[in-house]
Amino acid sequence: MSDLEAISLKLEARGHRVTPSRRAVIAAILQQSEHFTVDDLLSYQGAGRATVFRTIRLLTEIGVVCRVLMEDASLHYRVSERGKHHHHVVCSDCGRVQDLDQCVIADVMRELSSATGFEIEGHWLELYGKCSQCRSRSRAVLAG
Repeated sequence: MSDLEAISLKLEARGHRVTPSRRAVIAAILQQSEHFTVDDLLSYQGAGRATVFRTIRLLTEIGVVCRVLMEDASLHYRVSERGKHHHHVVCSDCGRVQDLDQCVIADVMRELSSATGFEIEGHWLELYGKCSQCRSRSRAVLAG
């Protein structure tokens, strides 16, 4: 079974129709090798802007796609390798994104919930810095 078929089945199992336009968006997403924006997907034929946004939202909800907030405040997406809740480390120079294997703030969330009286339903965390390759390039420029 192809990834496109597997994702379509996931959506249908949750009661969502998989129209030809939605299939075109999913196919375009699966062709992305790196993180992408909604505008990147709009260059593909077969779906309108509203369909792209709705499909991205649904795929995010089912864990197929994850959101990545870049340091410049632009919102990017990528196919989720984890398929479950996780965080990212984002290079502020080259934009490389790396998944973090675990959620390290679960204990903090419990404490905040207790202290504020809020029932915290979720969170989203991006950490920013320079990857090892960009740090090496910076050192080479400074030394050279």
